Amino acid sequence: MNFLAHLHLADNSKTSLAANLAGDFAKGNIERFPKHLQQGIWLHRQIDQLTDTHELTKELESKFPKQLKRAAPILIDLAFDHMLAKYWDEYHHVSLKDFALKAYDAIDSCEDLPEQLQSLAPRIRSENWLVAYKNRKGLNQTIESVAKRVSKPEIFKGATAAVKTLDLEIEIAFRTFYPQLMAYSKIWTRNTPAEYL
Repeated sequence: MNFLAHLHLADNSKTSLAANLAGDFAKGNIERFPKHLQQGIWLHRQIDQLTDTHELTKELESKFPKQLKRAAPILIDLAFDHMLAKYWDEYHHVSLKDFALKAYDAIDSCEDLPEQLQSLAPRIRSENWLVAYKNRKGLNQTIESVAKRVSKPEIFKGATAAVKTLDLEIEIAFRTFYPQLMAYSKIWTRNTPAEYL
C-alpha cells in the first residue's frame, strides 16, 4: 500500500494519520521514535507485511512481465492507491478532496515526523498527491517519479504500459484484498502491543 491507502486505513482504524504515514520513512526499532508515532509505525508495518505476502498480491506480481519483477510490488502499491482513489466513494463517506485536506493538515501539525517526510510534506500538499492518484495521468506521473528516486530506474522500464494492461487484474485483486485489509487494520489496532500505546 502507498500513501493514500495507509492514510485511509489509519482513519478506518481511528489511529493517527500522520503516524501511519511516518511508517514509510521510519527505519529501525519502533522504540527509537516518539511515543505518539509508535502505534502508527507498528500498524504501517503490519499492513505492509500482509500486503507483501498475501496470495492475491503474489499472484498479481506473477502477471507482470519478467523485466518488471523487481518493480512489481511497488507498482502494485501505487496501482492499489489509484484504485482506492478512483472508487473512493465506495470506501469512505467523506469526499476524497476533503479527506486529502484533513490528511495534509494532520501531517503538517504532527511533531517529530521523520526528516524525509517533513521535507516531502509541502510537496505532498502543493501537488495534491492524494487526489492526483484518481486518474491514469496522476498514476503514471507517480510511477515515473518513483522510478527517478530509486537507485536502478531501469527496473521500471515499461511500467506504465504494464500497469495499464493489467488494469482489470489489478482492480479484481484490489477489490478482493482491500476489504480484508480494512478489517485487519481494526483488529491490529485493538491488539497493538502495549509498549507502542
